[in-house]
Amino acid sequence: MSKQIYIKETEIAATVDKVFAFHELPDAFERLIPPWEDAEIIEKADISVIGSRAVIQQKIFGLIPQTWVAEHTAYDPPHLFEDVQISGPFKSWVHRHIIEPKGEHAVLRDEITFDPGFSFLGSLMSPVLIRPKIEKMFEYRHMVTKTWCEDS
Repeated sequence: MSKQIYIKETEIAATVDKVFAFHELPDAFERLIPPWEDAEIIEKADISVIGSRAVIQQKIFGLIPQTWVAEHTAYDPPHLFEDVQISGPFKSWVHRHIIEPKGEHAVLRDEITFDPGFSFLGSLMSPVLIRPKIEKMFEYRHMVTKTWCEDS
């Protein structure tokens, strides 16, 4: 299976600095985990430190225990930070968090390049199971970010 790209964009009535500041909150990651996800943060990452790692214990489809390790590989405030899966459920995963100005607002864009792995099974599972799960998660994450930025 070749790599796939998922992009989610949301315009937020706040400055680029404020949207970036949300992601630097000490509890930002906890806020961004959807309530339906069976995930526990074992180790927090500091997005401002290249090489900092987040370790998350989760259950894939609520059944299969999986440890996900992501390392921060880029930090360019207030416009970008990036994390890369070191180990986890995907063959590869690169997540770029991009914040750009749009007039007096900001646009939050999550760009994820991933390879689900599992050969032809990954190809079959992606549109039915994997991509809808990613879409639902990022819909939630953008809603949480937008609400905090516009209401605080």
